[in-house]
Amino acid sequence: HKDFNRYNDPDNEEEAQEETGWKVVHTEVFRTPMHHELLSVYVGTGCQMLGMGAITLAFALFGFLSPANRGGLLTAVLLLFVLMGSYGGFTTARMAKMFHAQSWNTILMTGVFVPGQVFAVFFVLNLMLWAKQASNAVPFTTLFALVGLWFCVSIPLVFVGAIFGHKRPIIEHPLAVNAIPRAIPQQKWYLRPPVTVLLAGVIPFGAAFIELFFILSSLWLNKFYYVFGFLALVLVILTVTCAEISVVMVYFQLCYEDYEWW
Repeated sequence: HKDFNRYNDPDNEEEAQEETGWKVVHTEVFRTPMHHELLSVYVGTGCQMLGMGAITLAFALFGFLSPANRGGLLTAVLLLFVLMGSYGGFTTARMAKMFHAQSWNTILMTGVFVPGQVFAVFFVLNLMLWAKQASNAVPFTTLFALVGLWFCVSIPLVFVGAIFGHKRPIIEHPLAVNAIPRAIPQQKWYLRPPVTVLLAGVIPFGAAFIELFFILSSLWLNKFYYVFGFLALVLVILTVTCAEISVVMVYFQLCYEDYEWW
């Protein structure tokens, strides 16, 4: 905050000198990223999962979903994920329109890319259970029903949401972008993406680690999970923590004149 006030002060002689840091890249921060299609897909899928989790948690808090009925909770999660496909398609379409890269292939990837990876892992694990003739293996008819929900309900809803998203006005950037990209200086080792991703993920993971332990225990160790109120509190703390960490990491990155923050 003090940095911005000092920069906007017209009587500050220090700022009248050559600009450095984030000040020289203010016309580069909204440049279209290299993999903007993939970014739009991930943002859309993330909004879809966030909506699914928020509604499921709200139903559990109000007592509509009993933890003792494991099948009911899992069914609600799957149905909400399928129905929230419209929200994911809407978000992806708005992101793609902002990048001036409207394509139905991007919308299709929203409904296929991340869910396909999750289904592939689940299918391989289920094949192992079939090979061991385990009693908790998912039947083939259930898998066929899941695929039917995926292709016949979720993906069409993604396209429906994308149609509404394309009709919305484009998201305008507050600053214009230079025609010629500015050269990014050589970054120090601790400012490179693999390191910053690890450093930025440690604190949010620590905020939700204890609750995540109990959730995974209820999934894999056949235990019941009842404290949905505490889970909602942890979710709020995790959201605030992720937002603050993101602001700090982006600010540090811009201070070193690296505008490829998204």
